[in-house]
Formats: sequence, structure tokens, C-alpha cells
Amino acid sequence: MKNLPVYSGLDYHQGSIQVCVLDADGRSLTNRRCRSDLHEVVELLRQWGEVGSVAIESCCGATEFADQLRHTTGWKVQLAHPGYVNRMKQNPDKSDHSDARLLADLSRVGYIPQVWLPPRPIRELRTLVRRRQVAVDRRKATKLRILSLLRARRIKRPEDVRRPWTKSWMIWIRHVELTENDRWILDDDLTELEHATRQIERTEARLRTVTIGDEMVEHLLTIAGIGEVTAWTIRAEVVTVRRFRKSKQLARFCGISPRNASSGDRVADSGLIRAGNPQLKTILIQAAHRLIQHTRRWSSFAARLAAAGKPKSVIVAAVANRWVRWLFHRMKEFEMANA
Repeated sequence: MKNLPVYSGLDYHQGSIQVCVLDADGRSLTNRRCRSDLHEVVELLRQWGEVGSVAIESCCGATEFADQLRHTTGWKVQLAHPGYVNRMKQNPDKSDHSDARLLADLSRVGYIPQVWLPPRPIRELRTLVRRRQVAVDRRKATKLRILSLLRARRIKRPEDVRRPWTKSWMIWIRHVELTENDRWILDDDLTELEHATRQIERTEARLRTVTIGDEMVEHLLTIAGIGEVTAWTIRAEVVTVRRFRKSKQLARFCGISPRNASSGDRVADSGLIRAGNPQLKTILIQAAHRLIQHTRRWSSFAARLAAAGKPKSVIVAAVANRWVRWLFHRMKEFEMANA
């Protein structure tokens, strides 16, 4: 019996892991909690026989544990998509015991909705890219608070100060007449704004350092419409187009494919699909705006859609979709040439 394969589901938590082991016929061999310790989990699984595969639901910390488990044992370790797994339960009740059992059963029948497990350097790059975005969001929120305070107090900038956030505007706002409380609030927000700006600059400097010698980033920077932030984000989130069979799959992964809303003879789209990393989708939509403004091919395509009566949001999304599918082939050619 020890030579027969067994299948395991791990319900991961920071302090403990629920371990379920099934045999090839789906009979439960064990389903118990142990410490969140790699060696303890490995010993527990090995005592039941040869491990066929292990499934872990993707969550914070589970990726690192799955990577360590795979490299330590050489087992087939799969990250399961938590949203899809939750919809498969067909049961309103939730417990670590049942979650681990479901993961083990899905692993046994080969029906795990997998999440791709990127290598460690890519995971660290993603952390840096997302850290930069957190600082950008904080800076944006701070700017909105400052402008909101000025509107609430009906304070208008002088005519010789044309735009907000320029040097002249910043000099003016530091000396504008306010009550004592409003001045304290404004100065505190200005300090927060400076801190967020410095954090963005430090993170971008770090991103430039860690991507030195990255051939894909260097290649992306040679393509019209792609700057440093776009290149870093695509590299961190897409990583390699070898993950996708078709360009449409990449577009759908990026969340810039139209969502089908057809019924019977009625065929329609209903905006973009609600999928993909929101930061990646935002970066690609921003790239589409730049392409429409500065690239003849995409500005002509946008003009044809506008002549057909399409609204601006649909035009920008269509450009982003077509451009990403075009980018798929450029990245594929580069990867094949450098394989």
C-alpha cells in the first residue's frame, strides 16, 4: 500500500496547516491539523505513501510554502485559485477540514483550477511594483484632500498660477491665508505628499536596479508606447507569454477583453470582463491613451471606431485589447529568439 500514490490538500494558515490525504479511490487516510512547518508536513505526507500531487489554496504565505515544498521534495505542488475552489464547494458551510478534503479530492481527479506559481525573483519584482502603486495611490488621495479643502474654503488660485502642483502653485499654497486648524491640516497633507513622492522615487530607483540586465524589460522599452512603469508592470504580472497559447488568452488575463452578454439571438458585449490584476489593466488602458495620441496606426484605428459612433471608453478599451494581442506576438518572437 505504501507504493500506491496518495493525494493531499493543504488548507494553509500562518500558524497551522490542515492536511488531508486521500488514496487513489478517494478514501480519506487522514485529515488533521499540524504546525505550519515544512518538515512536519513532509513527514506527515510521506508516512502514507508515495505522494502523487499536493494542492494548496493560494493565499498570503501559501505561495512561499508551496515553492519551498516543491523544491524540497520534487513533488507536484499546485496552487489552487481560491475563487474557483469556493464556487466548487456546493456547500454553504466552511471549515478547514472540508476545505482540505476538497483540495485533496480535486488534486486526485486532476481538476485543480491552478494559479501559476512564479519564480522567487518575479514574486519580489511584483512586490516592488505593487509597493510603488500603493505610494502612487496615497499621493493621489492626498492631492484630492488638499484640493477638497481649498474648494470647501472657496479659495481660488491667483491668475498668474496656471496649474496645480507646479512650483509656483506649491509656493502659493504654502503661504495662502487659512485659519489655524486649516493650516495645520494643509501642512500635514503637504508633508504626507512629500513623503509619498519620495517613496515613489526610491521604489522606482530600486526597480531600475533590480531590472538591470533583464532582457525582456530592455526589449519592452524599445516598443512605442511603453515606458519604465509599463515595462516593469508587464514583466512582473505577465512574466512570459509562453504561459498563454493565444493572444486572446493574454488579453483576457489582462482583463481587457469584452464581457459577453448574449442570450438567444441577442449578441452583445457588456463592458470589460471583471478579471485580471487591476493595476495591470490600468497601466494598459493608460498605454492605449498614449498610443491613440502619438501613434499613427492606433490613432487611425481609434478614428475608424469614432466614425462608427463608438464612445471614447469603448475605443480606448478596443485599442488596449488589440495592442496587447499585437504585443503577444512581439514578445513571443523575442522569447523564441533568445531561448
